Amino acid sequence: MIDFYWYPKCSTCRKALAFIEENKVVVNKIDLIENPPSADELKALWEKSGLPIRRFFNTSGIKYRELGLKDKLEDMSQDEAFELLASDGKLIKRPLTTDGKKVTLGFKEEEFRAAWK
Repeated sequence: MIDFYWYPKCSTCRKALAFIEENKVVVNKIDLIENPPSADELKALWEKSGLPIRRFFNTSGIKYRELGLKDKLEDMSQDEAFELLASDGKLIKRPLTTDGKKVTLGFKEEEFRAAWK
């Protein structure tokens, strides 16, 4: 089962979901705003992803800019970053998709095809 953390109003999330449905992938849709992953879950996903923690942030989001995170992330501990992400789903890059082994952030069709088809 694939967990698909998304924001239904997000056009990128809707494109990713359309790709998943076209390819008949079974997913567990989770509203990222109403039910963001916990700090511990995010840390586990980050460890599996091999990506820099910065990639988990929705850097184009209003909340990211309001909090001035571009300049603050470098000085934040990992635990602080995960707690911040878990506190507000709008801070998390979406969609966040995982099967417990692989993790993708955002929607790039080539990445989705390689990971989820």
